[in-house]
Formats: sequence, structure tokens, C-alpha cells
Amino acid sequence: MKSLREMKNNYYPVEVPALGKDEIQWFRDSKFGMFIHWGLYAILGRGEWVMFNERISTSEYANLAASFHAEEFDPKHWARTAKSAGMKYMVLTARHHDGFSLFDTGASDFNSVNAAAGRDLVAEYVKACRDEGLKVGLYYSPMDWRFPGYFFPEMYLDSALAMKEQCWTQIRELMTNYGKIDMLWYDGEWLAHGGIKWGADGWTREKDFLEDELHFKVNYFWESEKLNAMVRELQPGIMINNRSGWEGDFEVRERKIGSIRTDKPWDSCDCLTQSWGYIPNAPMLTLKACIHHLIHTVTRDGNYLLNVGPTAAGEIEERQIDLLHQVGNWIDLYAHTIYGTRGGPFQPSEWGGATYSGHSIYLHITSWPDKQLILPKWKQPIIEWRGHNVNVINVVETDNEIVVSVPNDQKDEIDTIVELQFRDPIEWEGISAVEDGIYGLADGLS
Repeated sequence: MKSLREMKNNYYPVEVPALGKDEIQWFRDSKFGMFIHWGLYAILGRGEWVMFNERISTSEYANLAASFHAEEFDPKHWARTAKSAGMKYMVLTARHHDGFSLFDTGASDFNSVNAAAGRDLVAEYVKACRDEGLKVGLYYSPMDWRFPGYFFPEMYLDSALAMKEQCWTQIRELMTNYGKIDMLWYDGEWLAHGGIKWGADGWTREKDFLEDELHFKVNYFWESEKLNAMVRELQPGIMINNRSGWEGDFEVRERKIGSIRTDKPWDSCDCLTQSWGYIPNAPMLTLKACIHHLIHTVTRDGNYLLNVGPTAAGEIEERQIDLLHQVGNWIDLYAHTIYGTRGGPFQPSEWGGATYSGHSIYLHITSWPDKQLILPKWKQPIIEWRGHNVNVINVVETDNEIVVSVPNDQKDEIDTIVELQFRDPIEWEGISAVEDGIYGLADGLS
């Protein structure tokens, strides 16, 4: 049997067919989606990593399935909540790192059909999304904590390869059994948490584990390019993220926003409360924070994927639903400055940022740096300006600058929106960039 090193040295990736500009346009236009982390961990109410963090035995954790009734699960209500919030797509954890599947799978008995729920929850979710006109996204974790080969792939290579076989089987099932799927959102392709090692200091992981060629950069193990070529064949046009060992159609920035990037689609995923999985009464974002995160992402040309963690019964907390309704009400007022736009052409910074579409540039001023906002002059003169939530505006063009000022009593508490109109359509070359981290991880949005 081959070792990991031999597998890597003998791996030759295939080419994954690229998506065309038209195929990714829906994603660029959508701007806002709902992420949903739901599974057995919601019974314990201590987050989605509770099995690993508390070292719960696999047998004890598996017993939770007998209590997973999902009696209040109403995917139509979920979809309508997302739609009322202004979200255009949804992404559900079909299977998280704990190995419990929310769908009918032949690869494992550890699933919702064999649990107390006795239902294929993914099938119901997919139908609800389609019925509400939302794009359908599925999250899938290749890694599975139940396999010793995940933690020690060299020692338990048979186990690691069985985990790989499960991944391939389940991805094929998800891409075959549920009609059209618009997005596949992988998470957790690394092995041994990126390379845990035993030494004089006990169990450690190198500080630069993100560069670990054997345990973190593991396309050779999953045969990621071949896997996603299969996905593309089964689901033409599907958007695939960059967390399977392949570069993906879009990048993920987890709990951070970062800088503007227009050459490749990306999303910033964030939690409405402090955790992805359900924790009762967890601190929650404010309306202002939600909108600022959305605006600061969109003006950098990204999408905002905001997570809710339903209870074990399948309910989204009422306080979270209420907040999402408020977000949707705000977006409804200014939708044309968000959907179908691109981020830019002005560089975003502390003041906020801009979007553009057609002949207009929309300034989203979330924090005034001074009494006035000074921007570089655009390629053509402004022919008209107007406020979307402000009545008194003064815009002055000089040889090199655009100066925007609004009286203090007119400035919106959340986002002062000013539209600059031009004779010709806005054309901008954009900004190409390279992500500042392989996995796009952070501790919070910034």
C-alpha cells in the first residue's frame, strides 16, 4: 500500500472545466446568502465543534441521533425567512465534521433517515429553496472525526482511505439525487488538523501548518481535481468553493472581509451569533453591524454569507428572525445600490465604499472621516447627483477630486447613500489580488 508521501509524489491532477462569465453572474449579482449550521451538535447547544472540543466518544455522540427528532423543522419557513432578509441563496450543512449526514446516504448509517427524525432533511430543504426562488447551496465536510485515519493518516491509512471513499460516494449522491444544485461549499479537507505531531512538548502543530504539504495541501489525497471534475459533469454550472484542495470557482474569507478583489468571486461568511452551531442565548449582531458587514463586503466586490444555527428541533430563534426581517426591510429601500452591482471603482476604506452599475456610482458612507468625503476624480464629469436617504448634499468637482459633504443632521446613522450619475456607463479595470491566507480564516470580521 502506498504511503501519503508516495501518493503525493505520484499525483497528477486533471483539469476541472472552468465556468464562463455568464455562469457565475448569478453569484456576483446575489450579494447576500444564508448559511445554516444544523446537526446533532444542536442538541448539546455548545457549538458545532463540541464533539471534538469536549472529546466526546464516537459511540456516545452517535447516541444523540435517537434524540434528533427535528420536530419543528420547517424548511419553507427557513427559506421565507432568508428571502425576507434579502438573501438570494442558502447553504445548508449536509454533513459537518462530526460525520452526521442530514440526507439519505448509502455510505453511512449515521444519518437523519436512521435517526429519530426519520427524514431526508436535505431533500426537504432543497425543495423549499426552489419553491421560494432561491439558489440551492450544500455544505459538505470531506473530513470526519469518527475515522482514526483522519487524525493519524499514516498509521491508519486504511481508515483514511475509507473516509475518502465515503466522501466520494456522498458527493456523488448529493450531486445526483436532489436535482439542480447551484453551489457546493466544501469545508475541512485537511488531514490531522493540518499536521498534528507528537514530540517532547506533547501534541503540537507547526505554526506554519497552512504550508504543510502533506497534511494541509491535500489535493493529492482526495484527488480533488478529479472529484470536482465529476461534480462539474453531474452539475454543469455549479459554483464550487476553494476548500476541497482545488482552487475553486470562488474564494472563502471566514469571519473576515479583507480588501477589494474583483478578478475572482469570493464570499465572507459570518455568524449572526457568536457560534456557527446553536448556543442558547448567544450574543447576537446588531442591525447596524449586519448592514455594515454586508456593505463593507459588497463594496469590496464580495458576497456576504450570514449564518444561523437552528435549535435541535429545527427552529431559528425568533430574535434572529426578527433581526433578519429588519435587515431585509433596510435592503428593500436601497436594493438597486446593492444587487447587480460591482464593488468599486473607488477604493473602500474607513469611510465605507462604493458600488457601481450602468451610469451610476453609489457611495455607501458608513463612517464620515471628517466634515466631508474626498475622493479621486472619476474619468468623466458628474452630470447629476442625488441622495437615497439624505436630502441635503453638496458635491464639488475640482481638477483632481470629488468632494462630498452632508450636514451632520442629514447623515444617516447606518449608511449615507449618495448616487453619482455620469453620461457614459462606468467602465473600470478592477483590482486583481491574491488571498492573504490559504484558508481565509480569521477570528472576526474586519
